[in-house]
Amino acid sequence: MPKTVAIGVQSFEKLIKGSYFYIDKTSFIKEWWESGDDVTLIARPRRFGKTLNMDMLDCFFSVKYANRGDLFEGLSVWEEEKYRNLQGTYPVIYLSFANVKETNYKTAVYRICQLLMALFERHNYVYKSDVLSEAEKKYFEKIVFGMSEEDAPLALYRLSEFLQRYYGKKVIILLDEYDTPMQEAYVYGYWKELIAFTRSMFNSTFKTNPYLERAIMTGITRVSKESIFSDLNNLKVVTTTSSAYATAFGFTEEEVFAAMEEYGYEDKKEKVKYWYDGFVFGKQKDIYNPWSITNFLDKGEIDTYWANTSSNSLVGKLIQEGNRRIKTTFETLLKGESIRCPIDEQIVYNQLDDDYNAVFSLLLASGYLKVLNHDEKTVDGMDVIYELNLTNGEVKDMFYRMVRGWFRTVRPDYNDFVNALLTGDKKAMNAYMNRVALQSFSYFDTGKSPSYEAPERFYHGFILGLIADLAGEYTVTSNRESGFGRYDVMISPKDKSKDAIILEFKVHDADEENSLQDTVLSALAQIEEKQYATNLIAEGILAENIRKYGFAFEGKKVLIG
Repeated sequence: MPKTVAIGVQSFEKLIKGSYFYIDKTSFIKEWWESGDDVTLIARPRRFGKTLNMDMLDCFFSVKYANRGDLFEGLSVWEEEKYRNLQGTYPVIYLSFANVKETNYKTAVYRICQLLMALFERHNYVYKSDVLSEAEKKYFEKIVFGMSEEDAPLALYRLSEFLQRYYGKKVIILLDEYDTPMQEAYVYGYWKELIAFTRSMFNSTFKTNPYLERAIMTGITRVSKESIFSDLNNLKVVTTTSSAYATAFGFTEEEVFAAMEEYGYEDKKEKVKYWYDGFVFGKQKDIYNPWSITNFLDKGEIDTYWANTSSNSLVGKLIQEGNRRIKTTFETLLKGESIRCPIDEQIVYNQLDDDYNAVFSLLLASGYLKVLNHDEKTVDGMDVIYELNLTNGEVKDMFYRMVRGWFRTVRPDYNDFVNALLTGDKKAMNAYMNRVALQSFSYFDTGKSPSYEAPERFYHGFILGLIADLAGEYTVTSNRESGFGRYDVMISPKDKSKDAIILEFKVHDADEENSLQDTVLSALAQIEEKQYATNLIAEGILAENIRKYGFAFEGKKVLIG
């Protein structure tokens, strides 16, 4: 009889002692230990078993689990006597930043200080021993009963010193979800402050710490070395494009299909592969995310399990507020096509607002994109170009839902607008679009100047909504070449007997135009002058079946003609 699938259990001991479903990843212990690296940073998407693996390392190495070989009996790490003798023999400092999700710097640092205070409290047996001097005991008390922001950067260094003295052995440090506070700092605007704090802490903990045996950090991204790792020349970085530990996080296809057979789901392999396969680590393809697979095994139903486990707020922010190039590239991905761009795995969060490549590098690191192939590295310093696509059916479904969600406040009559657009009812289109401009202002800033790019972002955000609902019968493209220029939006029917539509957006220029009507006429004139209908005619669509609309806008006012 198959084992019970326990959802959300991140305790290795609980999984093993409860005889719950578990795929053996203990070979990761051997691979990491034999690497000999001082400090290892492993970047993997969320819900990929990072926390469970870190807890597994704690159970294996920590002296508090001495003589607990029962947790590893029958698993791969227990096959060698060398590792049986290693189990439970090191002092381990284990902490996680997963819950440091604050909206301001002061509260974020306060939360980190609380975690450090709790660490010292857990090791208060050192305080009660005779290995600390009176001055050191006073320091211990200060940390436990009210440490300050100034005390925090050295706290892990000092705890390492105390534990090394108590056990006569250097410590192993495990830091899970190290970059969670930084992602929140970017979203809420206190990035620079937090980076300075974090850099100081990491330098004392991982670089200038003579009491450190080894350390592992896990997270989603590799934050730029210049940001927080500038002094860590002993850091081994493992990203999604690295081959190290390729099968240690996530499930291989062999593991997934074996589990499906055990649970009686052999007939659903093709669906499961479409929905959950697609992650690539190094050269290892066909990696599945564990969260979706365990939920599927538990329920036997296909759903967006992984994509719905967190808010995806950062991804939404990058696409909603991105420039025209980001939006048009995202449209390409939503249509199932691949893109090509250089990838920089050293994420610089404060460059995400302006750097096209940084946005898609982050999407790759976060698991929303996969690598189809890439060019070989060259000696001339040129960037390596990667071909990328949406990871799988689950991710594609998540993005469609996200786009629809942006229009939730105006959703009740959204289908009426689509019908009005397709049937040419300009009165209904104008009524709806003016409502959208007012109600969705918080999502897509509209601006007031013809030189201001944000209005373009608003309407391209709107077009993403059109893609979500029209993709079945129409091909929607934007900012592409046709005739003698680049049109804003083109809606081409797959049934060539239906009408095609060209949309051109223009910001009202008070110096050149007396009214929004003049702006509409200017937009329509541009469609004709630039011959944007050229591509549609080449597709076999009759000229009389091509409808053209000018969208004129000024702040929250919209006129369609």
